[in-house]
Amino acid sequence: MLKIETADRLKKLPPYLFAEIDRIKKAAIQSGRDIIDLGVGDPDTPTPMHIIEQLYKAASDPQNHRYAMDAGLLQLREAITSWYKSRFNVELDVDTEVLPLIGSKEGIAHIPLAFINHGDEVLIPDPCYPPYKSGTIFAGGVPYLMPLLEENDFLPDLDAIDPQVARRAKIMFINYPNNPTSACATEDFYRKVIDFARDNNIIICHDAAYSEVSFDGYKPQSFLEFDGAKEVGVEFHSLSKTYNMTGWRIGFACGNSEVIAALRTVKSNIDSGIFQAVQFAGVIALEGDQSHVDEINSMYQSRRDALVDGLNRIGWKVSKPKATFYAWIPVPPGYTSNELTKLLLEKADIVTTPGVGFGPNGEGYIRMALTVSEERLAEAVGRIERLHK
Repeated sequence: MLKIETADRLKKLPPYLFAEIDRIKKAAIQSGRDIIDLGVGDPDTPTPMHIIEQLYKAASDPQNHRYAMDAGLLQLREAITSWYKSRFNVELDVDTEVLPLIGSKEGIAHIPLAFINHGDEVLIPDPCYPPYKSGTIFAGGVPYLMPLLEENDFLPDLDAIDPQVARRAKIMFINYPNNPTSACATEDFYRKVIDFARDNNIIICHDAAYSEVSFDGYKPQSFLEFDGAKEVGVEFHSLSKTYNMTGWRIGFACGNSEVIAALRTVKSNIDSGIFQAVQFAGVIALEGDQSHVDEINSMYQSRRDALVDGLNRIGWKVSKPKATFYAWIPVPPGYTSNELTKLLLEKADIVTTPGVGFGPNGEGYIRMALTVSEERLAEAVGRIERLHK
């Protein structure tokens, strides 16, 4: 019998948050309970039909039943550059500044492999989307946490970063609109980040997966809109949230050509590209009718109001997010985030995400996703209200 021992890098990883939530949820459902799942952010409405029809058409073509080129189809890269110009007024070179990804998560997790040597430090917001940390650890890097605190509007305080760490760091991850806090960045913050990166020779990796999920007329900006941004970094986008394509695995990175080239080299040695039929579906998503994006956002806004107004009515203090489909909810006195999450599951059959699962500075909060119907959100509020009685 072999003695199987995993690599040290795996031992350094915390349990993957969403896998643990999924395990708990499945166990509860199997026991016959009526679970309201506000845990993982996975859109509950279908991909728009014109995208599905394009996938079917492309999948029916035998020419697409082959390895895709690692740079992605020219048609897809052209669609990305056109979308970027239309949405953000940012010009991108179709050959050197755009790279399709098997979902933005894949590119985020792989980019440290292109730049991080053993012991190099990476500046990571905390709380954060877990792949920022896991990708760093897989590359042999050391996460340096930048606290996201309410008193700073959940923006990292760049002045609080140890100057010696700043000089050593190779990469900084930022993410706005933010998961899990749902905070949005200011123009002043982006400009400070660019100056900080230039002064310290740091690559900025901006995760903008939620740039198209916004409310009340607010339109998030791209990091690349600001002078000097393309000199210091790249931006990651995903079709998952904008077009309800979470399972399709298609996204892209864009920006600094040297950073894009290095990420492309990593990918060419690891994967064989996105299934071409999915790429053609991505073209239609980006170039086709965008009215459903507004419709989806209107739906999420109504859900946001139902959840947040309901929780405030019963005495919880919750701010309304301007973007993302998450509510970042302060934990009432007397509980940790894990304790409240456990209580809501065991006593109210509601799955939520403990803030501490996103990092130590997430303690004191839980995250709820708006990926169930208004009726189910109202039912969730009712179940919580009954816990108070």
